[in-house]
Amino acid sequence: MNSPVYLDYNATTPVDPRVLDAMLPYFTQKFGNAASKTHAFGWIAEQAVDTARKQVATLINAEPSEIIFTSGATEAINLSLKGAYEAYRTKGNHIITVETEHKAVLDCCKKLEQQGAQVTYVPVNSDGLVSISQLQQAITPQTIIICVMLANNEIGIIQPVEDIALIAHARNIILMSDATQAVGKIKVDVQQSHIDLMPLSAHKFYGPKGAGALFIRRKNPRVNLIAQMDGGGHERNLRSGTLNVPGIVGLGKACAIAADEIAADIQRITRLRDILQTTLQQLIPNTRVNGSLTARLPNTLNIAFPGIESIALLKHLANTVAAASGSACTSAVPEPSYVLKALGLDDTTAYSSIRFSLGKPTTADEIQFAIQQITAAVSKLEV
Repeated sequence: MNSPVYLDYNATTPVDPRVLDAMLPYFTQKFGNAASKTHAFGWIAEQAVDTARKQVATLINAEPSEIIFTSGATEAINLSLKGAYEAYRTKGNHIITVETEHKAVLDCCKKLEQQGAQVTYVPVNSDGLVSISQLQQAITPQTIIICVMLANNEIGIIQPVEDIALIAHARNIILMSDATQAVGKIKVDVQQSHIDLMPLSAHKFYGPKGAGALFIRRKNPRVNLIAQMDGGGHERNLRSGTLNVPGIVGLGKACAIAADEIAADIQRITRLRDILQTTLQQLIPNTRVNGSLTARLPNTLNIAFPGIESIALLKHLANTVAAASGSACTSAVPEPSYVLKALGLDDTTAYSSIRFSLGKPTTADEIQFAIQQITAAVSKLEV
């Protein structure tokens, strides 16, 4: 067993060796530009991209023509929100989102507010689920986009996007859902959920960093976007720039593997997550799980250790267990998690909370080792 044990899979994941094997030829022998239409090197690269597009589409039950490749979820989120706002600006200027969204969404909304958008930030309940009634009340004749993430990166809460889609579509409003933490961890079906725009990122489910995609619905309704990058007209004129063929191949392979293995992964990882949770609660009095115990990702446990500062606990664990006090994107911010604060937690509880996120490589031995290290560290800090 390797030490430290890695329990921060919501931050990033290792590249699956099968994904790496699929990618390697496109760095060397098959190095062509997918936009080169006059020779075999370009044709081979283009074919690889087409295959990956089909693999991504298959995983989320979309059409290949509805998949646009990006550099990752952040770019896909920017293209979704800013592109949709520009495209539908003549219909209205109101966006509804949720207080617990990822910073990539919240920062986009702030930027759009500077450009004249009116943004409503809907609260969540104490379990982390969005308040459906308050979301409905927030809708106005000017509302053009509702943006609700599928699964939260800090607490793992899975939002009821199907219900929200019905509300949105009844008013001809576009539903965007950030699925960065969901794809590859749970079954995601854009037809069943009726999501219209959905960003995702390869490195969250054993693909490479720097590769992502955006699902853009083409019918019922057909969603239009305004490109945010110009220069060459790649990806249906929505995302100009030379395609990252090795990364795209890796993303496609990661999707294909997830499609085959996700059911077994969910069952095994859920069992390990539950062992970690129940054992810690048995051994360390007064611990509490943050967020819903049912509507959450199978791999995520956000737990508070009353009286223990998470920074101090993580420092004690740094050489044995890799975990986090919140999102990797905000780990340098010395403030309590805004996600936990939105649940109604006080600063003390928020500061005492740690996120453990498991992955495909996580073993039962690693979980037992982590439990030993966590309980020992808590005992030292309580003295």
